[in-house]
Amino acid sequence: MSTEIIISNDGDAYFITVNGRATFEHASQLRNLAKSLESTTFSKICVDLENCGGMDSTFMGILAMLGLRARAVGAPMIVYNAGDANMALLHGLGLKKLFEFQTGEMAAVGGKDWSSTETSGRAETVLEAHQTLMSADEQNVKKFEKVVELVQKDLDKMNDK
Repeated sequence: MSTEIIISNDGDAYFITVNGRATFEHASQLRNLAKSLESTTFSKICVDLENCGGMDSTFMGILAMLGLRARAVGAPMIVYNAGDANMALLHGLGLKKLFEFQTGEMAAVGGKDWSSTETSGRAETVLEAHQTLMSADEQNVKKFEKVVELVQKDLDKMNDK
């Protein structure tokens, strides 16, 4: 099954549906959303994981980035239908404090498709996601410090060329 990430917004609310396994390959689109929300306020972010077959740490780091941004503006980030496996993944990285968890149908996804024309490199996405995980929960520092170190070295080499 191929993975599809659908992002839409209705006014100042954002709706994200994840279909398939969510990995670093699909995180740039969410990172672009997180970056666009740095300079704006919004009422809520809703994420439906009902059809999500699992997540890697990069994708969860970008979810954490969105959750931290939502917290900063006093908006809820609601994760719907996480299921036991995805709930365990999020709890394992100490991210349960960033989200509200609910089951049932996500609020109606009206509005328009949200997309960003900006593209960002995978390495930058991986780096920023793991830095966010480390800042979200201090227990993640030991888990991801080597990843951050290696990706930063790769980026430095690429920038030197």
